[in-house]
Amino acid sequence: MESDSPTTPTRSLTELLFVGFLRLVALVCFWFGLQYWSMLVGYSFDGRARFDLLALPWRAAASGLAVVFPVVSLGLWMTASWGAVLWVIAAGTQLLMYQVWPEIFGHNVLIPLMHGLVASLYIVFRLALYLDNRRKMEERVRVDLP
Repeated sequence: MESDSPTTPTRSLTELLFVGFLRLVALVCFWFGLQYWSMLVGYSFDGRARFDLLALPWRAAASGLAVVFPVVSLGLWMTASWGAVLWVIAAGTQLLMYQVWPEIFGHNVLIPLMHGLVASLYIVFRLALYLDNRRKMEERVRVDLP
């Protein structure tokens, strides 16, 4: 007896590793979002970083990132293309905070390095997926003429 549903294509090792990488980044982004929310509601830093006690630049940046990072984590977990786009916006915001305006937001070397590493790995994975798909297409479209 034949199955009614079509067979699902098997994923390559590169695709499986890429999905695992995106989900790991999604968990980290969710953690960032939780950190910003705990700061804004006064749960962390002994309540000294509540929203009403922050300076205006910190209010804008922290409240925006508290909303964006959980949405980024959802998009990356689902492996949707908009998740990576929103990650670029969130990472760019943090890079601006800690590299362009350190006198306002303080010096943080770890976050820009981490975002750079994630961006580099993402580019390597996308290149590997492109080459993998190109190889599959070459194997699929073979014309052997005499």
